[in-house]
Amino acid sequence: MADEVFFEQSHEQSQIKSRIVAKYFWAWAKVIIPTARRGGDPIAYIDLFAGPGRYRDGTRSTPILVLEKAIADPDMRRMLITIFNDRDPQSVSALTMAINSLPGIDQLAYKPQVRNEEVGTEIVKMFETMRLVPTFFFVDPWGYKGLSLALINSVLKNWGCDCVFFFNYNRINMGLNNSSVRDHMNVLFGEARANWIREKSNGLSPEEREALVIEELSQALKEQGARYVLPFSFKNDQGTRTKHYLIFATKEFKGYEIMKEIMAGESSEQAQGVPTFEYSPASERFPLLFELSRPLDDLEDMLLSDFAGQRLSMQAVYRQHSVGRRYIKKNYKKALTNLEAARKISTEPPVDKRSKRDGVATFGDNVVITFPRREQA
Repeated sequence: MADEVFFEQSHEQSQIKSRIVAKYFWAWAKVIIPTARRGGDPIAYIDLFAGPGRYRDGTRSTPILVLEKAIADPDMRRMLITIFNDRDPQSVSALTMAINSLPGIDQLAYKPQVRNEEVGTEIVKMFETMRLVPTFFFVDPWGYKGLSLALINSVLKNWGCDCVFFFNYNRINMGLNNSSVRDHMNVLFGEARANWIREKSNGLSPEEREALVIEELSQALKEQGARYVLPFSFKNDQGTRTKHYLIFATKEFKGYEIMKEIMAGESSEQAQGVPTFEYSPASERFPLLFELSRPLDDLEDMLLSDFAGQRLSMQAVYRQHSVGRRYIKKNYKKALTNLEAARKISTEPPVDKRSKRDGVATFGDNVVITFPRREQA
């Protein structure tokens, strides 16, 4: 089976994927727990395609990383419900053994549940009829079977529920016009949108086709209630083609902000401090001349244009402008600092009235910026 080959050894990209999920789970839990505790609710982590827990070389995969974080934290030990599922009985058996062998596993108030079910319409119907406690879902199918808009929607509907899923772009791209898997593609995108992608993609370059597919998937998720969608791509060894994506969906800006920072930190390239939100093994071996691309300069120009004549705080600029763009908060602060130094904006308090760090004035979230009118910029 493809799954068995996949878990033979841990690849660097698999480790990065697991690291992103585990980091977000920890950050998400820390934000959610105080409110959940006041409401008397537990929190939950659900992995519908969990795998065996460890690669055959012994490297821990996502379920074990999540449980280790839970064991180490007093709040999570008391409050976390974990449900792991896999359709492969051998993986279920291996995962159960890996979980039971974890030091401190008996300290968890809720014993981890390990299930052996096929992910399909029945699981979707179950989630649709449940009121979910705050839950972080990880959906990592090997290909595309079991992944659907209905599934994502069913797990995002309640407060505190976020989802990150594996999107095998390479296989899905090949399957879009394959009649034998047409139904799977229709379930994934919705039939009308899948047909539109098939029609629109004719004659497009590979890069344009990829952009079309990811844009349409993101729009479909937003129509299902995910206000914020964030893709992170993984390239092949040569860095020439996208293999797959990790796609995050949430209803809350705070979750989007946290995941954006995590994915930015795992990006293999940055230009002027701006992350690419992709991991490419080739970038590690053959660094590019990043200064040929100057995205921070582009951000400065966009801010002058998009906020011309307006007066608002740094935090408001960041929240309004960052969604759907690859810039993170520190990029906005750097761009605004540069514009301030060039006297292209005015600030309150001004630079000489703000606290300094290492001799440089800070640019706090509450600093108010006045942007000149367009004709003056």
